[in-house]
Amino acid sequence: MNHTITQLPLELPHRPALGKEDFLISPCNKEAVMAIDLWPQWEFFALCIYGSEGCGKTHLANVFSNRVSLLTHYPYKIPNIKASQVKVDNIYDLFQENSCLIVEDLDTNVNEEALFHLYNLYRNEGGNILFTSQQAPARLNFKLKDLQSRLNIIPSIEIKDPDDELLSSLLIKLFMDRQINISPEIISYLLKNMQRSFSYARKIVAEIDMISLAQKRAITTQLVKEAMNSLDNDPQGELFKFD
Repeated sequence: MNHTITQLPLELPHRPALGKEDFLISPCNKEAVMAIDLWPQWEFFALCIYGSEGCGKTHLANVFSNRVSLLTHYPYKIPNIKASQVKVDNIYDLFQENSCLIVEDLDTNVNEEALFHLYNLYRNEGGNILFTSQQAPARLNFKLKDLQSRLNIIPSIEIKDPDDELLSSLLIKLFMDRQINISPEIISYLLKNMQRSFSYARKIVAEIDMISLAQKRAITTQLVKEAMNSLDNDPQGELFKFD
């Protein structure tokens, strides 16, 4: 596959996120973006967006929050809570104060009874929930079978691993966010040699920038190699978390 890049302008469409950033659209995430844009005409009361660490689930959840605020004239953004924060004693207050809710990081480390009641409350009383997760709900093995059966029927859309077009545009954007004008040769080298994930793209750009600043060096292929080796050998790499 030819990874050569001859120009730097971002050719992917930009989706205004009604915030500080744009959301880059490509085939790997287009379905998820379209689903968010369908609200409030969802066919089901809930939706789950899932994908690997760093793929943009939280960013897209914020786009959803801003969309709800815009269309319903909310004076504030709808709540964004972790699934592990859903408790039996807070679900009714959540619903009474918010007809729409974002529940992030859905996994089995939750109060299953509370999540079960939250699901039923929003479904029966006419609310909406956007879930995010690293896996499709149907692949999560909850002990409470009634909860599992309900989560199984939530429409779920995966944000897939980035294609070359999105990954190159993401890398350029990440460098631009740090006020770095990066050469096409460096982008091409990264595409050929890096781990192909959203999370790694953010990590490697941060590492390159850190080495360049600390050592007062221009960003070259050799520096990029050193940054990759540093990440590969970093036992604390888990400290770099993005979503």
